[in-house]
Amino acid sequence: MKVVLGVSGGIAAYKACELLRLFTESGHEVRVVPTRDALRFVGEPTWAALSGNPVSTEVWDDVHEVPHVRIGQGADLVVVAPATADVLAKAAQGLTGDLLTTTLLTARCPVVFAPAMHTEMWEHPATRANVATLRERGAVVIDPASGRLTGADTGPGRLPDPPEIFDVCRAVLRGVPRDLAGRRVVVSAGGTREAIDPVRFIGNRSSGLQGYSLARTAVARGAEVTVIAANVALPDPAGAKVVRVESTAELREAVLSASDGADAVVMAAAVADFRPVARSDSKIKKTSGEPEPIHLAENPDILAELGARRAAEGQGPSVIVGFAAETDNVLANGRDKLARKGCDLLVVNQVGEGLAFGRPDNAATILSADGASAYVPLGPKDDLSDAVWSLVSARL
Repeated sequence: MKVVLGVSGGIAAYKACELLRLFTESGHEVRVVPTRDALRFVGEPTWAALSGNPVSTEVWDDVHEVPHVRIGQGADLVVVAPATADVLAKAAQGLTGDLLTTTLLTARCPVVFAPAMHTEMWEHPATRANVATLRERGAVVIDPASGRLTGADTGPGRLPDPPEIFDVCRAVLRGVPRDLAGRRVVVSAGGTREAIDPVRFIGNRSSGLQGYSLARTAVARGAEVTVIAANVALPDPAGAKVVRVESTAELREAVLSASDGADAVVMAAAVADFRPVARSDSKIKKTSGEPEPIHLAENPDILAELGARRAAEGQGPSVIVGFAAETDNVLANGRDKLARKGCDLLVVNQVGEGLAFGRPDNAATILSADGASAYVPLGPKDDLSDAVWSLVSARL
C-alpha cells in the first residue's frame, strides 16, 4: 500500500526514521513529506535513502506532476509523526502553506496523527480543541506518551514508540471502523501476582499480548482507552493511558475506579483466584524438614462484581466483556462462567503448553448473554481483538 509519512519540526523527528523502516520492511511504498522545520532535525538525504523516493517540502517542486494534489489523492494512509501543535492547528483549520498541509487537505484516505510537544502545548485549550476537531472529522489522533521531553522536562507530550505507532497504523490499514469514536473503554491485561514472601509469588503465564492488542485496536477505532496492566513487560500501547498494578486487590481497585463513566470494560487479564493468607516479610528458607503449607484465601471476583454493581445500581459500563482461559471442557465451562458472572460477552479460549499465553496468535469462541456465539479461528491476536470490539460496538 502507498503510505505518506508526514514529518513536522520537532526533536522527535529522528524517531520517524524507525517508523519509516517499519513501513518499508513490511512492503509498503512510502513517500516522506517533511516540513521545512523537520529538515532542520533530519536531512532530506536520510528520508530519500530510507524511503527510496524523492523528498520535497515545497508545492513548487515538480509542478508538472501537481504534487500538492497527487500525493494525497494516491495515498492509502497518511501518518504524521511527529505532529507538532502547529501542524495540528493548520490541519484542523484547513490551512495550507507547504506540501504536507496541502497533502492533508487533499487526502481522502485514513489519516493518523502522532502528536509530540511539550506538556503545556499539548494541554493548551487551543490544541485540545484542534485535536477534538480532527477526531470529529474521522482522523485518528494518538494521545502522546508521558515521559522525558526536551531538556529536563517530563510529562505528557512524548512521541509514542514507533513500533506502537506502526501497530495502530496497521489496524487502520486493515480497515477497522471508527465505531468507538467518543467512547471510553477500559482493558485489563497481563496476569496478577500474589506475594508469598519478598521473592516468590503465585502467578500465571499471561504476557498481556492480547490485552495490549485490544487496547491498540480500540485506539485505532477512535476510543479513549485506559489499560490496567498487571505485570506486563511490553511497551505501552500508543494512545492509551496505562495504569500499572501487581496484585488482584490492586487490579480490582484500578478497574473499579477506571470503569466509572466508561462505556465498556474488557477484562482480558488473567486474575489469580487465590492469594496466600499470610505473606512472610522475609524470604522463606529451605529447611531439612517438610515445608510449612501455604494457606490460601479466595480473591475477590472482579468480573462478577462489575456485573453485580451494574445490575444493582442500574449504572456502570454498557458492555462488560470477560475472558475465560480453560484447559478442558472449554465451552461448557465458558457457558457456566458466563451465566455466573453477569457479563455481556465472554471470550473463551483453550490454554496450555504452546497455546495462547505468550504467543502472537490466538483462537477463541465469543459467547453472548443472549445465547449467540462466534468462533474466531487461530490467527493473529489482532483478529480476535477486531471481533471483540465489533461485538462490543454493536451493543453500545
